[in-house]
Amino acid sequence: MRISIKLKFSLFLAVLLILAVSVLSYFVLRGVERNEQGQTERYLAQHVTTVNLRVKQTYYTGARLEPQAFMQQRGKALAAELAGFTGLEVTLYDAQGQPAGTSAQGGPGQGKPDLSAALGYALNNKVAYQSEGDRLFYLAPLQGPEGQMGVVQLQYSLKGARSFQQTLLNLFLTTGGAVLVLSFLGGYLYFNRAAVAIGRLKKSAEDIRRADYIAAPPVRRKDELGELAEGIYFMSREIESSIAAKDEERRKLQLAVEKLQALEQQQKQYIGNISHEFKTPLTSIKAYVDLLNMYDDDPKLLHDAKINIAKETQRLYEMVEKVLQLTALEKYDFESQAELLEVESTLRDICGRMKGKAERYGLTITLDVKPAHIWIDKESFMHIFINLLDNAIKYNVPQGRIHLHSEVRDQRVWITVRDSGIGIPGESRDKIFEPFYTVNRDRSRASGGTGLGLSLVRNLVEKQNGTIALLQEGPDGGAAFELSFPLVS
Repeated sequence: MRISIKLKFSLFLAVLLILAVSVLSYFVLRGVERNEQGQTERYLAQHVTTVNLRVKQTYYTGARLEPQAFMQQRGKALAAELAGFTGLEVTLYDAQGQPAGTSAQGGPGQGKPDLSAALGYALNNKVAYQSEGDRLFYLAPLQGPEGQMGVVQLQYSLKGARSFQQTLLNLFLTTGGAVLVLSFLGGYLYFNRAAVAIGRLKKSAEDIRRADYIAAPPVRRKDELGELAEGIYFMSREIESSIAAKDEERRKLQLAVEKLQALEQQQKQYIGNISHEFKTPLTSIKAYVDLLNMYDDDPKLLHDAKINIAKETQRLYEMVEKVLQLTALEKYDFESQAELLEVESTLRDICGRMKGKAERYGLTITLDVKPAHIWIDKESFMHIFINLLDNAIKYNVPQGRIHLHSEVRDQRVWITVRDSGIGIPGESRDKIFEPFYTVNRDRSRASGGTGLGLSLVRNLVEKQNGTIALLQEGPDGGAAFELSFPLVS
C-alpha cells in the first residue's frame, strides 16, 4: 500500500510531539515530586530538632529520672505538648521500641499501619520514613543526655502534595493534547507544500531519464529542495565537468607514476648504501679470518681478532636494528600509541638511563627543563632522545658537557640538546639526516656509529607532528639540535 510522503511526515511529527510531551511531562512531574519530597523532609527534620530540644528541656527541668522511666512517665504528656508545637500527630517510643505516648485519639497502634521495620531502623540512631496512603510516617532518633533515649514519630498528610501533582498532570494532558492536534494539522499543511515540490522534482528526474532535459529549475525555494532543483538543472553541465575531471585524474596518475619511478630509484640507491655499509665491517671480519687461517698460533693476532670481530659484529647488529626500525616507520605507523606525556619527568628519566655511559667517558649531563605536556608515543619519544644523547656522548671530547634545555612558547614545547663535542662541518649540515651518512667515518667506526641514528630520529619526530633542526654552533663549538612538539594545555 502506497502512503504519501506528507502523511508519513505528519505521522512522524505526531509521534515526535507525543514523545516530547511525554518525556517533558515525566521529568517535570518527577522534578516536582522530588522537590516536594525534599521540602517535606526538611520540614519534618526541623520539627524533629524542635522535639529534641523540648524533650531535653523537660528532662533537665523536672525530677531526674532514668531515660526509660522518664519516657514511660512523661511520654503521653510530652506527645500532646509536642503535637501542639508542631501541628502534627506525634508518637513517642522508648529505647525498647515500646509506645510511650501519642497525641492521636484512641492511643498508639489503633488505625496505624505496621511500622516495625521503620521503628527498628530509627532505634539504631537513623532516620526512617514510611508512606501509607495519603499519610507519611517520619521516625527519627530522640536524643537524651547520654545518647538515644527513644524515637519520635511524626505523621504528615500528603493529600495537598498529591492533589497538586494530579492537577499538574491533568494540565499536561490537556495542554499536550491541544498542542498535538494543532501541530499535526499545521505540519500536514506545511508538508503538503513540500510534497508538491518533491513531486515536481520527481517529474523532472523522469524527464531527464528520457533525455528530455529541463530548461529551468522545476522548483524555486530557499531550502534544500530549491538546492536540489538547481542541482538537477545544472546536471548536464556537470557532464562536461566530469570529462575535465577525468583529464585531471589522468594527469595525477601520470604524476603518481613519475613519483613511483623516483621512489624506485631512491630505493635502489638506499639498497646500494646498505650494501656498501654492510660490506665494510664484513670485509674487516673476513680479513681477520684470513689472517687467523694463516697465523692461527699468534696469540696477539688472536686477541686483536676477537676484539675487532666483536666490534664489527656489534656494528652490523646495530645497523640491522636501525634499518628495521626505519622500515617499520614506513610500514607500521598505525602501531604507535599516542598518550599524554609529561616532558620534564620523562627527560630526567632518559638522562638517568644515559648517565652511566656518559660518566664512563668522563662527560657531564645537565638539565634545564620546564614542566609541560605533549601528546606523543612514549616509546618514540624515548628513541628520539636516547639517540640524540648517544650521539652527543660518542662525538664529544674528554671531560665534555651535554646540556638539555626545554621551554614553552607559541603553543609548542621546544627542547634543545647541546654538546661540547667535535661539532658538524658546514658542508655536512644538509646531509646529516640522510641514512648512512656520517661526518667522520673513522670516528663512527671506532664508536660503533652506523649513520642511521639521525635519520631514525627525524622520521620519529615527523611521525609525531614535531620538528627537528640543527642549530648554529655556539661559542664553545659542539652540535645543538632543537626539537619542537605541539603543547597540550
